[in-house]
Amino acid sequence: MTAGHRPAEVSPAGRPPAHGFCDDEATRRLLRTRPPRQALAWAAAQLGGPVISARALRGGMSSAVHLLTTQQVDGLRRQAVLRRYVRPELNAEEPDIAEREARALRAAMAAGVPTPALLAADPTGAVAGVPAVLMSRLPGSVDWWPSDTGRWLRRLAGVLPAIHAAPLPPAGLIGPFAPYPQASYQPPPWARYPRAWERAAEISHGPAPAAPAVLVHRDFHPGNVLWRWGKVSGVVDWQAACTGPAVADVAHCRVNLLTIGTDAAERFTALWQHASGASYHPWADVVTIIGFLDGLRDDWGSERLLIEDMLARAVAELGETSR
Repeated sequence: MTAGHRPAEVSPAGRPPAHGFCDDEATRRLLRTRPPRQALAWAAAQLGGPVISARALRGGMSSAVHLLTTQQVDGLRRQAVLRRYVRPELNAEEPDIAEREARALRAAMAAGVPTPALLAADPTGAVAGVPAVLMSRLPGSVDWWPSDTGRWLRRLAGVLPAIHAAPLPPAGLIGPFAPYPQASYQPPPWARYPRAWERAAEISHGPAPAAPAVLVHRDFHPGNVLWRWGKVSGVVDWQAACTGPAVADVAHCRVNLLTIGTDAAERFTALWQHASGASYHPWADVVTIIGFLDGLRDDWGSERLLIEDMLARAVAELGETSR
């Protein structure tokens, strides 16, 4: 549930909407329209042939992502994915975001799952117009509405142990895990349990439980997992990758799965524990949800109640374990 995660629009009847599928007109213009000539010329130069098509890929909200097809000199066609960081406020806040993604893609190569290969990067946007990353295309597509939810959750949970078993990247390539800072740690105005929010904020500023550091995707959820023929075909969007506790990835996915329901989140966690042989720690729920606090101040409808319930349970569990 990254910034701007407001599912909607293309869900089947009776199903909850999915991450990044609720574009207003401004978002469509900014993220989904054809990239400008400058960006396409940069990509063409990297790929060795003119761009003959550029199709917007749905799901992301922080950047414009397009599938490019180029015509090579030998007549063959080549595809690649172009991500452009087009939000001025994001570039002002994180001016090194494209460079970080390029480093993260290098680190992700060690993961035990298919990941995009870095083809080129323009970290400052000096050539492409805005900070940009060009990467290989993985087969498959996002699946938020599986026909067999149990099998889908089991295979989704099975991805994380493969990522976390990867050798740690060289020092300095990516940073260590740290909670996302918030502009305010006051409870959201709709909070039913303000004391739980206050205690959660305190916990998020305290020490983390002792745990081995592993490669962490940091934005792992169904919108960043590709499927083909019912199996996981790749994991994308590695720009937030870091080293830290494995439960950070589990918590991020748990919160995103509340889009489907609490039962899905709990089943996913149990399946991850079985696949990894590790135990889940409620500290991760607290740190993850507090990391969304600024965005949660808006009206999130019924989903906000599930998030608050998850937070309150985690705070209560941490209170019990500290006695």
